[in-house]
Amino acid sequence: MVRLSPFEFILFMGLILISAPGTRAWSKEGHIMTCRIAQSLLESEAAHAVENLLPDYANGDLSALCVWPDQVRHWYRYRWTSSLHFIDTPDEACTFEFSRDCHDSHGVKDMCIVGAIQNFTSQLLHYREGTSDRRHNMTEALLFLSHFLGDVHQPMHVGFTSDEGGNTVWDREIILTALKDYYDKDLELLLNDIVANFTDGIWYADVSSWKDCNNLHTCPNKYATESINIACKWGYKGVKAGETLADDYFNSRMPIVMKRIAQGGVRLAMILNRIFGDSDEGLATAT
Repeated sequence: MVRLSPFEFILFMGLILISAPGTRAWSKEGHIMTCRIAQSLLESEAAHAVENLLPDYANGDLSALCVWPDQVRHWYRYRWTSSLHFIDTPDEACTFEFSRDCHDSHGVKDMCIVGAIQNFTSQLLHYREGTSDRRHNMTEALLFLSHFLGDVHQPMHVGFTSDEGGNTVWDREIILTALKDYYDKDLELLLNDIVANFTDGIWYADVSSWKDCNNLHTCPNKYATESINIACKWGYKGVKAGETLADDYFNSRMPIVMKRIAQGGVRLAMILNRIFGDSDEGLATAT
């Protein structure tokens, strides 16, 4: 019988919740695809580090635990992470400013997606240091970073303070509609199409710009700015509160959601390759 440490037990329970039917999260499917894309693009050093940090029961699959932060955010031990999944911007501002927007509901600074990405990136840059206990913290940092890279690319996770309903549509319904209408509910077919679009398809020429990042600490600001711009142009525009969204809303926004999943995966791979590759380079670009 395999014994799990208390830390591994928490991760394992999160995995059970992820697998349970009817669980709700920011697109379980979206996070899974983002993490699968990222893991497929890892260089050997980063791939080894990720596999080393994952618990054995994940079988080396990062995507198996990429939804874990959503599952534990309401647990007492992790309640402090709830505000890290989103950013509230002033209504109609259509801009993101870290000093203005990155805080929790009590005004505590740095408590938002971008602050979380910066924090967990900094933690992982010290991966080679410390004891086995520190490794547990690194595992959590890896899972949180992987999850929050997905969240910051979901446009409505960087949205107006008064918005209470946009996430449901953009989190799950657009992806589930695509799966039902075009992919016979087969996630692998959808993922293959997304990958094809950036490996040799319509987004191929853009991939180098997606990976452009001179400073790992500040690049998440750019990702959040992209999201609020998309939210204003495609999420809120032409929509009134309480209105039933028509098919053309879903169909016109679907390619945007798929592109953001691709961008999140490509950028997560870029960050992990930098973190776990040449450590001196990673530290230099994160300051």
